[in-house]
Amino acid sequence: MTEWKEYRLEDLYTFASGLSKPANEFGFGYPFLTFKDVFNNYFIPKELTELVNSTQRERESCSIKRGDVFLTRTSETAEELGMSSVALMDYHEATFNGFTKRLRPKYNNAIWPEFIGYYLRWQRFRAHIIAMASETTRASLNNSMMATLPVTLPSLQEQKNIAAVLSSLDDKIDLLHRQNATLEAMAEALFRQWFVVEAKEEWEKRSLSSIADFLNGLACQKHPPLNVTERLPVLKIRELNSGIGQDVDWASSAVSPEYIITSGDVIFSWSGSLMVKIWSGENCILNQHLFKVTSGNYPKWFYYFWCKKHLAEFIAISESKATTMGHIKRGDLDKAEVLVPTESELVEMSEGMQPILGKFIFNQTQIRTLEKLRDTLLPKLMSGEVRLRR
Repeated sequence: MTEWKEYRLEDLYTFASGLSKPANEFGFGYPFLTFKDVFNNYFIPKELTELVNSTQRERESCSIKRGDVFLTRTSETAEELGMSSVALMDYHEATFNGFTKRLRPKYNNAIWPEFIGYYLRWQRFRAHIIAMASETTRASLNNSMMATLPVTLPSLQEQKNIAAVLSSLDDKIDLLHRQNATLEAMAEALFRQWFVVEAKEEWEKRSLSSIADFLNGLACQKHPPLNVTERLPVLKIRELNSGIGQDVDWASSAVSPEYIITSGDVIFSWSGSLMVKIWSGENCILNQHLFKVTSGNYPKWFYYFWCKKHLAEFIAISESKATTMGHIKRGDLDKAEVLVPTESELVEMSEGMQPILGKFIFNQTQIRTLEKLRDTLLPKLMSGEVRLRR
């Protein structure tokens, strides 16, 4: 790495603050880059869905151009601070949120934006941000703090090479996500056609709880691992949303096998953030507040889509609870109505539905594999442990 050059962030970028607007200024006007847009993406989405009523002067001073970097500058926790997203195009008449900072490159011929998009999400770089944030009463970054953040860059060509490798993985991940959105839409359309549009009066009406088993998870803190070999990660709502991360909790693998989750299992979060998902990650242990949904009598697609059909109803029940954390009860599963076709009809339906769901699950597994590969390669490339100098 002797040819890599060390900089401070202020050597490479100028800093600017975004717009802070009252609530009645949103929903109309011009495109607006939100805190969530920055937090959730390596790169700014091509379409900004939020609108804000901005003046021409504001649009000029808070513009967004290719190569601009945005950092979340304040948050409730240090882990949410300094998350970055990079613009890979010019956004005409768009502005950005005041809870973020814009970093505009001083020298475009020294920095490849796609490389920076990955570099600033690298855990080693983020460790500097988190260390700074721990010294403040509220997690926040100011210009003087950002100015001193260290950045080490290879040549522009090697930056391009590194970005090309990581981008190729992300492009494949994005393609699979889009394929899965199409597959799920197809499956939901089929389900609606069968059970809403063409539903038969003679079909048996049963409860959701009668067509599947809903196994509640363990209080995993009561099952600590005895060593690093006989343990599994704990599946909580956070992991159900974003996969197994570095800060995951662990529990003993010597629990009853029914509580071990494998790829393809249907998981229903019944407390807090209600959702129904098909797990596609590594083996893990089911935590409390989650159901593992299975059935010995009906195919996976059948109980999965019936759970999803009632999800909006369950969310409404959860939100009506006068508690700090909304939830549903097993009684709500008993009240949720399901239409059950004849055995021959169910077999015929499965012939159309199972290939779609099978491809969906396969794509999910591929996504997790590619994400793991990207996350393994990223620190090696950013540190110079693996070189791409061609």
